[in-house]
Amino acid sequence: MPDFSKVLLLWKVKDIRNKILYILGLLLIFRIAAHIPVPGVDVENLKNFFNSNQVLGLLNMFSGGALENFSVVMLGLGPYITASIIFQLLVMIIPRLQEMQKDGEAGRAKINQYQRLFAVPLAALQAYSTITILQRTGGSAVGAATQGIIGELSIFQWFSAIVMITAGSMFLMWLGELITEKGIGNGISIIIFAGIIAALPRSIQQTFAVFDPSQIFTYLAFIVIAIITITGVVIITEGQRNIPVSYARRIRGNKVYGGVNTHLPLRVNQAGVIPIIFAISIVLIPPVIAQYFVGSDTAWLANFAQWVVNIFNNQLFYGVMYFTFVVAFTYFYTAVIFHPDQISENLQKQGGFIPGIRPGKPTTEYLGYVSNRILLTGALFLGSIAVLPFIVQAATGIQSLVLGGTSLLIVVSVVLETVKQIESKLVMRDYEGF
Repeated sequence: MPDFSKVLLLWKVKDIRNKILYILGLLLIFRIAAHIPVPGVDVENLKNFFNSNQVLGLLNMFSGGALENFSVVMLGLGPYITASIIFQLLVMIIPRLQEMQKDGEAGRAKINQYQRLFAVPLAALQAYSTITILQRTGGSAVGAATQGIIGELSIFQWFSAIVMITAGSMFLMWLGELITEKGIGNGISIIIFAGIIAALPRSIQQTFAVFDPSQIFTYLAFIVIAIITITGVVIITEGQRNIPVSYARRIRGNKVYGGVNTHLPLRVNQAGVIPIIFAISIVLIPPVIAQYFVGSDTAWLANFAQWVVNIFNNQLFYGVMYFTFVVAFTYFYTAVIFHPDQISENLQKQGGFIPGIRPGKPTTEYLGYVSNRILLTGALFLGSIAVLPFIVQAATGIQSLVLGGTSLLIVVSVVLETVKQIESKLVMRDYEGF
């Protein structure tokens, strides 16, 4: 049974209560901004377009509907997340950035500042690309031959739209950092979480609007699948392999150091949702580029572009591609962030060792072997989560209420992380004698 006493305790502790209310206020500002559209857009045509385009609909989900509203925050935190991923990779290959990261908090603050600056041109580029796509594909995508989603824009309108969209993305980044400063969850993750949750009421409303009593068992099956999926996500997210580590006893003067037995945790899902974000970016490139050429005057080019768009809207092809890329990027990203040689070297410097395994190269090989064994489970899990909506749609036939595996993974991960941080604050409060 859930412990409701902790929930009541949250509201009794003034400091934590004020932080939670502050974060809820920032999320309210985010949701208001998500409904402020950039001028000059046919919002109704835009919503129909995203409902008919499965690929761009995925991006709309992460923005909490801001993209289909053509809101000033339509890009969400995409530019900042992209900049963060790029710099994570650059840190691995550029010695100067590696030195910054080893400098501690000051070095990480510099890298974070570079990420913020790099996110600005990325946001401007994405704003320009999105407007261009909607200009070229709006009319044909929604069947409105007389009026597209976005008409011709003057230079001033182009400039003002790009500036507003870029500023909106930076505004969300700032809100995310304000949330992070409160120490209750990661601000970026919480904003993405809020965007996903915001789309849930409308999805449920659409389901009840087309409710068919003869499909009651189908809806019950959907609920069962949802419960099983949530349970699986929690188990895999929290799952880890504990590698036993012992520290040799050292005697200095009259004091004894070490002699401790502990463990090194290796998570089943070390990469988190980053491989899914990578895969989305790669899978989106071909259809997005093809959208530019659908209206081409060259017949063969327009036909080929339309074929690319159609094949990526095919659920089977899109699902297979999506699954393959997620599994591949899980292995790639884990190789980027997990370094058995560095862990082995640190253990040896600190006088630690894995029982039965010699220090040095044997420890490195053992850690790599264990990591690869559990990584297979994590990769297949992430791949299955990514294509879960297609499986549920095929099994239940329900189109309005879709169990988004990716969004579910994000929601569960954010909830678990936030709950842990709140509990740690309550524990710290008890230790400090409040």
